[in-house]
Amino acid sequence: MGKSGSKLTAGEMKELQECTYFDKKELQQWHRDFMKDCPSGALRKEEFTTIYKQFFPHGDPTKFADFVFNVFDTNKDGYITFKEFICALSITSRGTLDEKLDWAFNLYDLDNDGYITKQEMLNIVEAIYAMVEKSSSLSGEGTMLELPPDEDTPEKRVNKIFAQMDKNKDGKLSRGEFIAGSKKDAWIVQALAIEMEQ
Repeated sequence: MGKSGSKLTAGEMKELQECTYFDKKELQQWHRDFMKDCPSGALRKEEFTTIYKQFFPHGDPTKFADFVFNVFDTNKDGYITFKEFICALSITSRGTLDEKLDWAFNLYDLDNDGYITKQEMLNIVEAIYAMVEKSSSLSGEGTMLELPPDEDTPEKRVNKIFAQMDKNKDGKLSRGEFIAGSKKDAWIVQALAIEMEQ
């Protein structure tokens, strides 16, 4: 699904229509744009990070982009194909709340063991804070985040999340705990630019 300059075959189009929320015309447009930006048919991690840097010019999105790349790259070959890209985009932009939260769980579960540890969550939250805050030492402008005192550091935020979500107090969040907790505390979802359904 992605020889240079190629169009999607009828079979590929049918498969993508079945596994995404995009129609044929949208898929064709996304494919054209993807192939224009990635003539090889695959997006490398460095290119992906460069895209993130355009959206967060005052922060450092490098670590967060790396984490997101790893979720997009479902077969873990070091590249994002058009199919991997469009399937992830479909979930994050048009998926149900549960699909979005399941995707977010996969982002936070860095070692893919089915649980989110405090350290895994701290790695992601630190990456989010680094991405959205301005370097106060360079700009003198403080941060873009206006946080309450109990959330003004990544560590405090993670401790607060675990206090609310870790129902069985085992020091890790199951998929169920994460999804249920996220529905009650939307910060995690909002940090990923996912809108909560009403």
